[in-house]
Amino acid sequence: MSKSRRSSIASAPCRLEWQPSRRLGAILIVLAALAACSLVGSDLPRAWAWPLASCAGLLGIRDARRYLRGKPVHLLVPAGRGVVQCDGAPVHDLQVAWRGPLAFLRWHGGDARVRRVVFWPDRLDAGARRELKLAMQRREAAAGTSSMAG
Repeated sequence: MSKSRRSSIASAPCRLEWQPSRRLGAILIVLAALAACSLVGSDLPRAWAWPLASCAGLLGIRDARRYLRGKPVHLLVPAGRGVVQCDGAPVHDLQVAWRGPLAFLRWHGGDARVRRVVFWPDRLDAGARRELKLAMQRREAAAGTSSMAG
């Protein structure tokens, strides 16, 4: 492959689509059931335990359903100093934190509100994780932040 071909690939923007993770949705439903079971199994009087357990279970399932019905988020992270976009709107201060295979993205939208998404491994494969890491490294290099050695 020629050098010009490699450089054009290296400068291509990183396009990501966040969708709710089915794995996390299942975990949230299991946690709701465990919360209800823990209240029933506690030393609370039965007159309190059963209503609280049903509330905990129903609220947990409601939150899991709300999460699973979340609308997809389309992110565009251009190479260099380009403007990052979320659903076509410019965003500011994009930050990415990694915890193993999990990617935590945080940014300020056009309305100055903080937005966050978490990419689980079932929604961000190894190739996309590498692409995001490289895009963020290129952005940091273009921003001119000094390194420890510099």
